[in-house]
Amino acid sequence: MASIECNGMQVELNPEGFLVDPGAWNDDLARVLAVQEEGLQTLDAQHWSVIRFIRQYYDEHQSAPMVRLICKSTGLPLKRIYELFPSGPAKGACKLAGLPKPDGCV
Repeated sequence: MASIECNGMQVELNPEGFLVDPGAWNDDLARVLAVQEEGLQTLDAQHWSVIRFIRQYYDEHQSAPMVRLICKSTGLPLKRIYELFPSGPAKGACKLAGLPKPDGCV
C-alpha cells in the first residue's frame, strides 16, 4: 500500500491516493496531499472553504456531499470548484479533505 509522509509520520493511501484512515486527516496533511497528489502548490481561502465544508459534511454523514451542495454551501460556482480542484470535486477536493474515495457522483 502507498503512503505519504507528513510531520515525520507515514500515512497510508489507497492506490488512487485517498487516505485509508480518514481519522488521520489534518490541515498539514491536506497541504502535503495538495502538492504531492494534486499538483497544487498552495491552498487559498476558497480551497479551504471547500475542504472544510466537505470534511464537516463527512464527519456528520459519513459520506461525501453532492457537488450541488458544495456549491450552495460555499457560494462558489461549479466552474470555480473545477478551477480550484482540476481533478474535480470527487477526486481532488474529497482527497484533500481526507475522505475515502467517494462511491458515486459528488
